[in-house]
Amino acid sequence: MDEDKRMKYRAAERLGLMEKLTRVGWAGLSAQETGRIGGLVGAMKRRKEP
Repeated sequence: MDEDKRMKYRAAERLGLMEKLTRVGWAGLSAQETGRIGGLVGAMKRRKEP
């Protein structure tokens, strides 16, 4: 798994969305939820988090 994918999963976990993600997949998340994940990933990249 590449680093971008790992960051998406870490962000989903931090936001408490892992249960829903494993149940319905990425396509089952709302636009608001995916936007929150994207925002957190962007912040993680700016801070250069592992």
